[in-house]
Parts: sequence; structure tokens; C-alpha cells
Amino acid sequence: MYGLMDRLDDLPRPAWIALVVVSFIVFWPVGLALLIYLKWSGRMFCGRRHGYWTSPDGRDSYREARRAAREEWKAWKRNVRWGRPQGSGNVAFDEYREETLRKLDEEQREFHDYLDRLRSAKDRAEFDQFMNERRNRPSAPTSEPPATPPATY
Repeated sequence: MYGLMDRLDDLPRPAWIALVVVSFIVFWPVGLALLIYLKWSGRMFCGRRHGYWTSPDGRDSYREARRAAREEWKAWKRNVRWGRPQGSGNVAFDEYREETLRKLDEEQREFHDYLDRLRSAKDRAEFDQFMNERRNRPSAPTSEPPATPPATY
């Protein structure tokens, strides 16, 4: 989701206008959503002209600030469990819990890697079997036209 937002941040203004117009033509709720997004994000008006979005050295500080805020949000979301306190109050238990969660994450990653290797091996075996059957298949007999008796005149 965030990769898509980063790519959308890089679109120039004419592309946004064309995207909104086309989306209104194709399916108006999408066009309305894009228009609301453009208004909410501050892309709709001429803020760039006044140096609000662009720093003196030409960098787009607004976009950089949004990306930084997005990264901060991701980090916060990783650390905070919804509806639960940050820690238990017992440092030893918190360290044990973090170590256990880290080990479980690693085991899960190793298990997914194992499943990927297993699927790859199965696919390779099925493909090799197909190729062996194809190579060993008797060639189809070529049908020769029936010999016609010589014409007697």
C-alpha cells in the first residue's frame, strides 16, 4: 500500500488532472475519491509557487515530510499492540517475550522458505516428468497418401 502511495506522490500535476478526468468518465465514485484525496493532500492548489512544498535547494520537502511521517507511523504500528500496554512492567519478562517473538518470527520465515523450496521441488519434478513423457512418446506415424495405381491409357 505504501509503495503505491510513494509512486502516486511522484506523479506530476498534469497526470493527476488527467487521472481525475478519466476516472470521472469511467466510474465517477473513483473520480470523486481522487478529487477528495487531492484536496486533502494539498496538491489541488498552487502551494508550490509560494515555496510551501519545495525547499530552496529544489527538493520536495512536503513529499519528504509525508514519507518520513509514513515511516514513523509504520515503526509505531510495529511497536504498539492495539489495546494493550507497551510493556508488562517487568523488564525480564519483556525481554523474554521479545526474544520468544523474535524466535517465532524466524521460525515462521524458515517454515515459509521450506514451503517455497518444497513447492519449487514439486514443480521441478512435475515439469521433468512431463518432459520425459514428451521425449519418450512414440512419434505419431506420418500418414502417407495411399499409392495410386498407375493409370493405364
